[in-house]
Amino acid sequence: MKSSEIIELPSDCVLIEVTYISIDAANRAWMQGPTYREQILPGDLMGGYALGKIIKSNSSSFKVGEHVEGDLGWQKYAIKKFNQVTKAIIKDTESLHMSVFGLTGRTAYFGLEIANIKPFQTILVSAAAGAVGNMVGQIAKLKGCKVVGVTGSEEKSHWLINELGFDGAVTYKNKNYRKKLREICPEKIDVYFDNVGGKIFETALFSMKNFGKIICCGALSQYDTSNFSNSPRGVPGLIVTKRLSVKGFIVLDFDDRKKEAEDNIHQWIK
Repeated sequence: MKSSEIIELPSDCVLIEVTYISIDAANRAWMQGPTYREQILPGDLMGGYALGKIIKSNSSSFKVGEHVEGDLGWQKYAIKKFNQVTKAIIKDTESLHMSVFGLTGRTAYFGLEIANIKPFQTILVSAAAGAVGNMVGQIAKLKGCKVVGVTGSEEKSHWLINELGFDGAVTYKNKNYRKKLREICPEKIDVYFDNVGGKIFETALFSMKNFGKIICCGALSQYDTSNFSNSPRGVPGLIVTKRLSVKGFIVLDFDDRKKEAEDNIHQWIK
């Protein structure tokens, strides 16, 4: 923990008391090296999307007490320029605003939009019991798809099926998980929503339908290792012979459509 004095508020800034921070897997990736943002080094402020209330403002457009959001970082108070934050419209609770309406929900929403999923397709999602993964599965079910999750324990698998309505789940720590995946998806997979990369990504490749789509959201298996796997074996051949589409994305690319995602997810929750 590092403390410092709050400096005099510059003329083009607001002082924000941070109330909720989105803690995401991407935080780990940012520490490994430059990604879509500069590397975060020891001693640096950890970046992070957050929600807060204005407690001092030098702008009539931002009033004291209003909610704002943006990359406020992991800190109790943040000083940001007017163009670095946006006003937050809280539709329900602050917690829901930062989860299902926040980066988590929007990541699932726009990732599946890229996939252009259709009713009756088979969707496989890794890290399915995680924040983004369970949202992906629930949205895909709302769209009429068959949804199968990959997760790390039988307990999580039961939760996905019995609580969230997944059609099936496989535990990747089970030595027979590849066989079980083939049994659950005999018709093979139309869309794979990948949150982990590595061996699970490789296994999914062999279960894809011709002309299937792979949506790359994250690479959890690579975030805590110095022994990186640069590429799964056989990727070029499988992509060609199966005519697969592989698409990576970052949710921030869709900031201009934030309200659309929030409105749709809010309606689903209601």
